Amino acid sequence: MSPVASDQGLVVAVANQKGGVAKTTTTLSIAGALTARGLSALVVDCDPQACATFGLGFDPDALDPTLHEVVAGDAGLADTVVGHPETDLAPACIDLAGAETALLARTGREHVLTSALAPLRAAYDAILLDCPPSLGVLTLNALTAADRALIPLQCETLSHRGVAQLLDTIADVQRLTNPALEVAGLAPVLYDGRTRHARAVLADVTERYALPLVGPPVRKSVRFAEAPNRGVTIHGHDPTVPGAAAYRVLAARLLGLPVDAEDEERAAGR
Repeated sequence: MSPVASDQGLVVAVANQKGGVAKTTTTLSIAGALTARGLSALVVDCDPQACATFGLGFDPDALDPTLHEVVAGDAGLADTVVGHPETDLAPACIDLAGAETALLARTGREHVLTSALAPLRAAYDAILLDCPPSLGVLTLNALTAADRALIPLQCETLSHRGVAQLLDTIADVQRLTNPALEVAGLAPVLYDGRTRHARAVLADVTERYALPLVGPPVRKSVRFAEAPNRGVTIHGHDPTVPGAAAYRVLAARLLGLPVDAEDEERAAGR
């Protein structure tokens, strides 16, 4: 992966049009891992369902402005940012679904988020874009604004059917709106290494699409479901579980940082 200019934070779109593959968990867990290392992170919730906003303990209906106002041209992205102990957040709300429709008639619609992010890139080490479970205009905006795309992948048969379609969309973005976009690789999530099926799916996808694994598989844990109830990431809830360690390794590799050997051991369940 190519280096990003040192005066600009790395922008990563966490994308997969299939729902339920832990995009939001991955986005928040990477942000929390970076903050734990003393780095600065911003999560931009690009999903009208506002899962990242809820996951950090915020009520989307009580926040104003949100990304909806940014997309509508009524606010700057910096105006939306709210602080959290583990990451800054540019929140979303359900109104963003209407803004997505409005974007379809707008000239240069794929570049709205790129322009909105520009004033903030120097303020953060990483900006993480939590994409909606679709290949609509909001996801296209995120891919156009990103330096790298990270693809969370649930290791089950049906979960990788959309990977080829997503890669086709990324290829279109690279050709038309963001030639510098790179595919960072796959982030295997909700992984149960005890089953042959999970191991076989992971091997099949990596071979079929020739994509690297950015980090070790993130093992299933009920702790991930518990963390949003406290409005924190897995690192704020239980940083000792193997999945939390896997996300710390993933975050380090994504930004080209040294990896903690103890985290690698813990992520492997050893």
